[in-house]
Amino acid sequence: MRATLEGPCIGEGFANFIMNTEDRKKWDSQIDSVYEAYPILDLDTANIAMGFNYGDCSRLGIGHCVTKPNLGIDAREQLTICGINDFADGSCLIWGTEMESWHDHLLPPGKRVTRAKSHIFSTILVPTSENTIDVEYVLQLEIGGKIPNWMTTPIIVDNVKKLFRCAGDFYNNKDGKLDKFLAEKALQNDLEGPTLLSVPP
Repeated sequence: MRATLEGPCIGEGFANFIMNTEDRKKWDSQIDSVYEAYPILDLDTANIAMGFNYGDCSRLGIGHCVTKPNLGIDAREQLTICGINDFADGSCLIWGTEMESWHDHLLPPGKRVTRAKSHIFSTILVPTSENTIDVEYVLQLEIGGKIPNWMTTPIIVDNVKKLFRCAGDFYNNKDGKLDKFLAEKALQNDLEGPTLLSVPP
């Protein structure tokens, strides 16, 4: 799905609507919890492993999410590795893919529920002017259990439309949320310092 939003191209702001429980609940009524279980802080090593061919990896980690049971459908959970890659032209890629079964030891303790799997997830944000961005959201999801995909596709499409509306409010600085995010990000960058790709040669 595609949309055009007004505002600056800030990938992490959009990613929070996917990986932050409070922001996710604004558009996804089925989410119970979502969080970054294992943040990968050594981003310089991640960029070296990628051969510096895919922009600057500015965030990387393994996340866990659980959805609520609804209308006789039991809860679902996922364990995904996700990242944000920023490019020199101002665009960015938010991506993720499901961890394999041999990574199940990374799941949090507790009762397991039906596993859903995002085979491919990506969102690309491309600035088209100083204050507009084009967004493309791609998801290949295996819902798990005995539910056919054709039953869940309309729900996913409707949810993505809600995501675009919520992200649009954020980028339009509704209630000052964009200003607050930018201030917090500037403080975080001051504390963490530059990455290898942001240091002049």
